[in-house]
Amino acid sequence: MAAPEEQDLTQEQTEKLLQFQDLTGIESMDQCRHTLEQHNWNIEAAVQDRLNEQEGVPSVFNPPPSRPLQVNTADHRIYSYVVSRPQPRGLLGWGYYLIMLPFRFTYYTILDIFRFALRFIRPDPRSRVTDPVGDIVSFMHSFEEKYGRAHPVFYQGTYSQALNDAKRELRFLLVYLHGDDHQDSDEFCRNTLCAPEVISLINTRMLFWACSTNKPEGYRVSQALRENTYPFLAMIMLKDRRMTVVGRLEGLIQPDDLINQLTFIIDANQTYLVSERLEREERNQTQVLRQQQDEAYLASLRADQEKERKKREERERKRRKEEEVKQQKLAEERRRQNLQEEKERKLERLPPEPSPDDPESVKIIFKLPNDSRVERRFHFSQSLTVIHDFLFSLKESPEKFQIEANFPRRVLPCIPSEEWPNPPTLQEAGLSHTEVLFVQDLTDE
Repeated sequence: MAAPEEQDLTQEQTEKLLQFQDLTGIESMDQCRHTLEQHNWNIEAAVQDRLNEQEGVPSVFNPPPSRPLQVNTADHRIYSYVVSRPQPRGLLGWGYYLIMLPFRFTYYTILDIFRFALRFIRPDPRSRVTDPVGDIVSFMHSFEEKYGRAHPVFYQGTYSQALNDAKRELRFLLVYLHGDDHQDSDEFCRNTLCAPEVISLINTRMLFWACSTNKPEGYRVSQALRENTYPFLAMIMLKDRRMTVVGRLEGLIQPDDLINQLTFIIDANQTYLVSERLEREERNQTQVLRQQQDEAYLASLRADQEKERKKREERERKRRKEEEVKQQKLAEERRRQNLQEEKERKLERLPPEPSPDDPESVKIIFKLPNDSRVERRFHFSQSLTVIHDFLFSLKESPEKFQIEANFPRRVLPCIPSEEWPNPPTLQEAGLSHTEVLFVQDLTDE
């Protein structure tokens, strides 16, 4: 069987493709895919629409493919059991049979000609399935009204749904097609299908789907299964990964005979279901193992990704730290450079030092925080700012400081402030010709 190109299909679409092939029996995967794509991958609509195709009837959902879709019935190993009507016995029986034979022949011939002609005038309303579930429910109600509620449990869904559930649950599916107009249908339903032992066997060993061929859903299924007479039963199961008819029972069959035939079909095909169960369990175990391996791989991948993320974060943290230290060093260098430039500017703007003979000069000895001493002369008329600028220009002086006098102990206002917008002169500050001033370091405050 040719495999379709699945590289552009999702896993869900691939599963639907295989399921659709099993339900319909189409050999070509390309045709299966084409049909599903026409129905937007709605497998229920696709299967139902395939059953609607017979003798040129238009599609209910989308334009139909060329040939009808069926469950695999081409297997020549299908078990077939046909019960013929009893032959006439005795002279009276044969006489009645021969007398009625021309009438029956004429009746059925005329009936077939009438039906054939009617098809050209009015299409068979059963050819269009518009409410398949409604057809099933209607048949169930009419069956119970006529034969009572003691019957096998009917599958309350469409034929394709029953096939799907039988495949999923690995169970046999028994299909019953009811011919309302057939002379044996009433006796079969009343005496055989509703027999307690038949009900028990069907309910415990298989799914049971039934519908009248007078209903569109039943008629479509009859076109797929190609029954020859009524009552008609077909046993369907998953065989070689395809839903296959493995048994056909036709004619008026008695309860004991029906039980024997169904049991024989089940026993003859049970090994296929056992094999499929083992294969499915193996596939499930393989899938679980693969899922566990994928989860372990993903967990390992996430752990590696987490390690890599932490490494990146650590590298980024170190980079930011190094950049921060670098910027701090640059800022410190710029600050020191600016400070040095400021000291040089202050030094350049200092007025010249007065001579010792100048009566207006003041000799000031500065005691620096590092216990060193600096001496310089200033003029009484100069502002205290000059003293501050002189000390600021010294390499030994701190960046921020204040100047204090001892007698009396006070802080000299050397720089402008709210209290002293214009610092006083040395004379206004009360300094004498010789002074000792103390430099207080304020850098860390």
